[in-house]
Amino acid sequence: MNDNTKVVVALLAGLAAGAALGILFAPEAGAETRDKLSDSLKNLGDSIKETAAAEIDNLTGLKDKIINNFKSKIADAEEEYQDDAEHA
Repeated sequence: MNDNTKVVVALLAGLAAGAALGILFAPEAGAETRDKLSDSLKNLGDSIKETAAAEIDNLTGLKDKIINNFKSKIADAEEEYQDDAEHA
């Protein structure tokens, strides 16, 4: 994970922890508190899924870039080998 992703994940975790503590200490009925906590955790889960999906996309792009670079180097090496073979 890059630094920006780590910051976002830490921020989301902090927000979820703060929301959970706020809900737990709020003077509401137990059922309402559990519902709010459940909603907060669901939102955190959704945020984590979105962040993970974005990172997977980044990794896929990086993988494609590396593969294309590798294929290009192989093609260049093959061309150089053939040129050397023709001139030998």
